[in-house]
Amino acid sequence: MFATFYKMSVRGMLSCLIAAAILTPITGNAQADSRIASSMTSLKSMAGKVGAPKLEGREAVGGKDAPALYFGSTKVNNNFDIVDAASNEDGKGMTATFFAKSGHEYIRVSTSVPKPDGSGRAIGTVLAPAGKAIAELEQGKSFYGEVGILGTPYITGYEPMRDAAGNIIGIYYVGYKK
Repeated sequence: MFATFYKMSVRGMLSCLIAAAILTPITGNAQADSRIASSMTSLKSMAGKVGAPKLEGREAVGGKDAPALYFGSTKVNNNFDIVDAASNEDGKGMTATFFAKSGHEYIRVSTSVPKPDGSGRAIGTVLAPAGKAIAELEQGKSFYGEVGILGTPYITGYEPMRDAAGNIIGIYYVGYKK
């Protein structure tokens, strides 16, 4: 009798789990885009090989005062080696950014995202404070979905960047123009 009850309980639990998985809404369809997941993994791996992220001091980027973001001993403010390597590895138009947290703002300190007028990189610009991604990121969650970046629609992935103590100090971003 116990074996029959156990089988019924396991089947019931599995049925509930399957139903929950099917019925649970997905916050963004971009995570289903294998390019986004793969690009995010690549960007984070490249940065991780250089060292752990940390904020130390300040340095202007694009005319805006910003925290200096480091991976290990390598400062990434105004340094595009990692974002360019990640973007070029893809070969399909992927863009990448490292944001540094400054108060309630997230400032692009290293990016391959172009300015809307095409005059260079969008460094020194901030993540839209009322955008779709910020609410999730402020809660320590990732955001995957379609967003407008400086007026252009992108399929994106944003993940919180944490220091050694677990504090959110920035954001990893990858995306493709839609």
